[in-house]
Amino acid sequence: MGDKKDKIKKLYFEEKYTQRDIAKKLNVSTNYISKILKTDIKYLEEKNNRKRLNKIKHNKDIQRRVESKRKKQDGLSDIQILKKMHEQASFELSAGKKIVNNIAFRNWNKSIYKYNSKSQSYVLKNGITVGRDVPKRINWKAF
Repeated sequence: MGDKKDKIKKLYFEEKYTQRDIAKKLNVSTNYISKILKTDIKYLEEKNNRKRLNKIKHNKDIQRRVESKRKKQDGLSDIQILKKMHEQASFELSAGKKIVNNIAFRNWNKSIYKYNSKSQSYVLKNGITVGRDVPKRINWKAF
């Protein structure tokens, strides 16, 4: 019986096997492995060391994925990146389905409109160039 316990401790502490791998290799339960390892005074130190190393490994993996994503974007021009960001923001704001009504659009873009009291509507300020999808006049009395 002592031979099996020594084998478990050797696999865990020297060969750096996980408890699950040791259990599979020796055909015993992970609870048994845990029970044996907890009796050793080096167990807590080894466990904490493995946690620390796994955290470092995890952080490196995240950093690698971020750098990979950035490299993919390096081929894009600033305008293309800005356009992608704008499309993403537009999708999120509209939830992908809703059409933004004129009142909401005017509220989000107050600085480009001025109120015309004669016509009771908001009109695009002079010198502002916009696309065809932007309303030039928003009739306010209808709302």
